[in-house]
Amino acid sequence: MKLIKFLLIGIGFGIILAKAEIVSWYRIVEMFRFESFHMYGVIGSAVLLGVIALQIIKKKNIKNFEGQPIVIESKPKQYSRNLIGGIIFGLGWALIGACPGPLFVLAGFGYVSILIVIAAAVFGAFLRGIWVK
Repeated sequence: MKLIKFLLIGIGFGIILAKAEIVSWYRIVEMFRFESFHMYGVIGSAVLLGVIALQIIKKKNIKNFEGQPIVIESKPKQYSRNLIGGIIFGLGWALIGACPGPLFVLAGFGYVSILIVIAAAVFGAFLRGIWVK
């Protein structure tokens, strides 16, 4: 019962993604062809909001839902790993026509073939988990 609020937030987020056409294959193709600013605006505003939220969390010592302080640890700079991972992520995004977040929204819309993509994404995350420790 405690996790129901997270389920409701996820459902609400999925509805927002669908209404904003973020899950639309055509919008994603427009982005990769540099034909529309729509997706770049969404991604850019999400990055900006994330930066602002992280700064607020750091300065105000905000606590998580369990009452524990949120600790943001510094990570080592790994340019080659990030570059290779970003290229793989971008290629997958371009080939599939969907970012990992909206995959579940597309499944909710009834696109059964997207279940193959979800299974592949979960398998890839599993492989990464056992490869990088």
